[in-house]
Amino acid sequence: MGAQLRVYKRRIRSVTATKKITKAMEMISAARIVKAQRAVAASTPYADELTRAVTAVATRSNAKHPLTTENPSATRAAILLVTADRGLAGGYSTNAIKASLALSARLRAEGKEVVTYIVGRKGVSYYTFRNLDVANAWTGFSDKPTYGDAKTVAVELIEAFTAETGGVDELHLISTQFVSMLTQNAVEARLLPLKLDEVQAEAESKAKGEIFPLYDFEPSAEGVLDALLPRYVESRIYNALLQSAASEHAARRRAMKSATDNAGELIKSLTRLANSARQAEITQEISEIVGGANALADASRGSE
Repeated sequence: MGAQLRVYKRRIRSVTATKKITKAMEMISAARIVKAQRAVAASTPYADELTRAVTAVATRSNAKHPLTTENPSATRAAILLVTADRGLAGGYSTNAIKASLALSARLRAEGKEVVTYIVGRKGVSYYTFRNLDVANAWTGFSDKPTYGDAKTVAVELIEAFTAETGGVDELHLISTQFVSMLTQNAVEARLLPLKLDEVQAEAESKAKGEIFPLYDFEPSAEGVLDALLPRYVESRIYNALLQSAASEHAARRRAMKSATDNAGELIKSLTRLANSARQAEITQEISEIVGGANALADASRGSE
């Protein structure tokens, strides 16, 4: 009985230590969410206005640009998958990976070859473990991305898109959108070629009631697109990285809170079991004492 009590006490100490770790991680993630939300709020207006400017140039001029011209005979498509560098974030990375696999299957069904680019160690580990091809990967900044990180990713993707041979015809993005502390959704978007009709409708709905200005392009509409479109891709990727970082912190906070609550319930259950074992041990000791006393009394009466 004593051995069983020691087992319960050892498990209680172990779960208590785990609870302290998960509680600390929950508090860290809660603090980082605030910074991540501020970064998202700061970058979103810039990305929206840049998208609106690109749309204006592309739709209000006769310029033809490779980043806005859709290839009717597209054969290769690239997917940029954004995941986390670390785990303990619930289904955050898993949901993004599932969305990426579903998109890959859909593109292959259309007869296109899929080239995958990944941000985050979790996505890299998943693809490596299953021997799936990865064109390139970037790690180490999923929870705190900078514009420089987004630019590094965007430069290679634009080069792949504009390459005359061995390039890709489409560029898709799989990331996680931060909706609230409780809701984060894996979303997909086609970055290139730019879907002008969808982007224009979105920009016009956001600018409802505003009068669109007249544009005069210098030196030319093509030159403006050459300058704006790379910035557009960078800003979209940067905003997606920030949204994903906020979602990662929120998912980790929720997962750690659940783990902390479960640890607390387990400690209560183990404490009850330990108390029962200790009570049973005390009862057994009392029974042994009483039994020994009765045996001595019987022996004394027999000797008389």
